[in-house]
Amino acid sequence: MAITTEQIKELREATGVGILDCRKALEHAEGDFDKAVDYLRQKGLAKAAKRADRDASEGVIELYTHGGGRVGVMVELNCETDFVARSEAFRNLAHEIALQIAASSPLYVREEEIPQHELDREADVARARAKEEGKPENILPRIVEGRLSKFKDEVVLLRQAYIRNEELTIEKLLHQSVGSIGENLIIRRFARWELGEGTKS
Repeated sequence: MAITTEQIKELREATGVGILDCRKALEHAEGDFDKAVDYLRQKGLAKAAKRADRDASEGVIELYTHGGGRVGVMVELNCETDFVARSEAFRNLAHEIALQIAASSPLYVREEEIPQHELDREADVARARAKEEGKPENILPRIVEGRLSKFKDEVVLLRQAYIRNEELTIEKLLHQSVGSIGENLIIRRFARWELGEGTKS
């Protein structure tokens, strides 16, 4: 089937991928937009996965303050070479990640870091709430799973929606950057402080 320039433009706007790759994806998906997006995501992730086993020990520690010094963030973003660490694209990415942390207050970089006792507690709360709402017993596991997934989306940095484009998660932003920068990139760790946090009233 013939792929129109309008279809290519729409896919390009949605994914940020080049024109030729968008055309190829649409041809592969026989014009199906959603399948073309999936194809590009798989391709992008495959590119990132190839680089994921390469050592990333260079990088930058980005410091950011917000609200006149009311919120402070420190984040370590790693790459493979000092050359990339000094590049504007890499520095911009580190800054964007620091902004994300300041705005969205994640607690963990990746979901494997969430302690099991915390997941168990969230599951218990979700189950009790669903029962109180009178949900049938047979659908409770699905409700608990859905609420746990939502909890992870809130507290895990890589799962959070990117504040500048909610269609992207931070993980997808990182994968896109791996594709464009050409090196393995890792958000190693972060810390976030807010003025007055932890003080007793």
